[in-house]
Amino acid sequence: MNESDINNPHMDNPAKPRTAIKLILLLVGAVPLLAGCWDTKDINHRSLPVIMGISLTEENQYKVFLDIPATNETSSVNIVSETGDTINDIIDDISMNMETQVDLLHLKIVIADKNVARRGMEDIISAFNRSRDISSKTLLAISDQPLDQFFSDMEAKSEQNGSIIYDYFEKNAGWNPQLADTRVWQMFRSIHSYTHDVIVPIIRSGQSTSIECLGAAIIKNGRMTGQIGTDETLVANAFYGKSAFGKIEVMDSATVQITSNRLSHHSWLQDGKPYLRSHLRLKVTILDSRGHPTETQIKEKLEELLTLRLNKMFRKTQKEQADILALGQYFRKHLTREQLQDWRSGYYPNLDFKLRITTVVENRGNLKHL
Repeated sequence: MNESDINNPHMDNPAKPRTAIKLILLLVGAVPLLAGCWDTKDINHRSLPVIMGISLTEENQYKVFLDIPATNETSSVNIVSETGDTINDIIDDISMNMETQVDLLHLKIVIADKNVARRGMEDIISAFNRSRDISSKTLLAISDQPLDQFFSDMEAKSEQNGSIIYDYFEKNAGWNPQLADTRVWQMFRSIHSYTHDVIVPIIRSGQSTSIECLGAAIIKNGRMTGQIGTDETLVANAFYGKSAFGKIEVMDSATVQITSNRLSHHSWLQDGKPYLRSHLRLKVTILDSRGHPTETQIKEKLEELLTLRLNKMFRKTQKEQADILALGQYFRKHLTREQLQDWRSGYYPNLDFKLRITTVVENRGNLKHL
């Protein structure tokens, strides 16, 4: 190689072809590792139910209802149903008989018939968690009427608004503190917990309104054992810290609105008997009053009313050995795991529980004084 060849910038470099070949082989080898979208389906080829209903037939089979919003410009819904031995088999059959694939990813609410709730929902909740087709944040509700009639009424009322049921439970729409708010994950936790039961809202189609709430079902180990009213549900939500902006009629003298609440607890064991003292601090505002009650009188009546409601609910659940307020949680530092297994039957029926309520009236209404 002479000096002119060395100084020639256009001379071919024998290392470049080898580098290019190595790069090509590397890219070809990486192709199988790429995560492609070969198994996805277009949104137009999927059905996205927002409501699922589950009931039992006379043959003791499951009957599943799916509320599927229409894909056209109207706000109507389509109600499809099928029966079978398991929930997953029923969903597969519905999907097989439809021109689109049923996708439960966007399911918002599961409504169980009362017969299903009384028999127990452990198998259903376990199937939801195993399949992972349904979000653990999906809401739960119980229907007080046959689901055939309930979904028929909802389909008729959904001609103007296809999201009636969903809006009813939505925090930014129709939900209020008299309505229980329980998710699939909370039900799953309660089934496998020694100290934590739940409440689930009981609904039916209304007369003058689309939906009517009848209170909440007491769920113990996944099975409905009793029922509480809407007023007691409000108190339970206050205990859970979910009662902001809940309105309460205080006897015949005033209406107040809860704006915030805070709880503190003190628990101990004495001679094997559990004791719990709780303090609920409420901030309220007076919306209206009849006559001329003083703030002190309204506070005293409100505290008395809420204490009576909670004590009534506590005695009822204590008798049924269903700890919907999760009071056993405050004894985990006092009891061993083996002792906690007997919480519902051995300790909870003997629990000495007292609640003290303190109310602070922030102002007399939402209007500013001039």
